[in-house]
Amino acid sequence: MTAKTSTKQNTRALLLETGIDIMIEKGYHATGLSDVLSACGVPKGSFYHYFESKEDFGLQVINTFDEKYVAQLDQVLSDPKLSPLNRLKKYIDDAIAKAESRQCSRGCLIANLSQEMADQNEVFRLRLKQIITKRRESFARVIKEAQEDGEIAKDLDANELAEFFLSAFEGAIMRAKVQKDIQPFRAFKKMFFDKLCRHSQESRSK
Repeated sequence: MTAKTSTKQNTRALLLETGIDIMIEKGYHATGLSDVLSACGVPKGSFYHYFESKEDFGLQVINTFDEKYVAQLDQVLSDPKLSPLNRLKKYIDDAIAKAESRQCSRGCLIANLSQEMADQNEVFRLRLKQIITKRRESFARVIKEAQEDGEIAKDLDANELAEFFLSAFEGAIMRAKVQKDIQPFRAFKKMFFDKLCRHSQESRSK
């Protein structure tokens, strides 16, 4: 790899990371390319050496965010030291800790853009749908493992439970941002693990 190629890749990565930070805060439409370029110290005319358009940039921002998120998600959900149900609990506990450290601001880029762009841009909607579907599938796999281990009753459909888990979790993120309080996370955790999962275990043992 030549120094020129390396510099180009580094600049592109910097633009994408900066785009993630600004879009989480402002959303897609309110993010100006000049804001991103200024924050990176990159000349305005250089942007189109890296991206075809703002839409292309936005999609690449989404992809970059998702790649990092998936890596972190897989690390938690495949942790052999934890039981399947405890992996899900750790995922929620990590989210609560992160929300607390940020005073319940920012939220999730995918959730934020889903609310903003789903009705406005079909290309974005389809990409966001793909990402969310893969997340649901990841949760469904862990829920199925928990069912095999007897932590969740098998009479519950794993895919439906994963859909509920993801929808309720994303709702908790939105509510926490509005309230500036982590109580929505705690309510979700209590209902899912202490009520739904425990009830399913008790019903199975009868």
